[in-house]
Amino acid sequence: MNATTTNPWTLSGRLAWEDRAEDAGRLAPDDRLTCHVHGRWIHECVASPLHVSQVTRHRWCRDCSAQLTVAIDQLGRTVTMACPRCGDGHSPATGRLITACQASLTLAHTRQRQLVAA
Repeated sequence: MNATTTNPWTLSGRLAWEDRAEDAGRLAPDDRLTCHVHGRWIHECVASPLHVSQVTRHRWCRDCSAQLTVAIDQLGRTVTMACPRCGDGHSPATGRLITACQASLTLAHTRQRQLVAA
């Protein structure tokens, strides 16, 4: 796909657009709404163990040395992540991941509504 045929409103278009933007240094990996590993919207695969990082603290509670659990409410378009041991575990990296998941939910929901209306 080239820049003129990529539609950033579709999943495949958004994946391609984000890959190019990340490679060019215009998009931080934390700001992606898609997952290049799973080929999905980030909110659809964020619960995967691949999205846990002890180093950056994405979905990781340093105090408990535990992965954060993920709850996605597709209707309310909310995302929560918490340590199963202490109930906290938040970090700046996890906060950015939650923000990306909420934006991903909104974009996917908007796209679905457009398809239904068409």
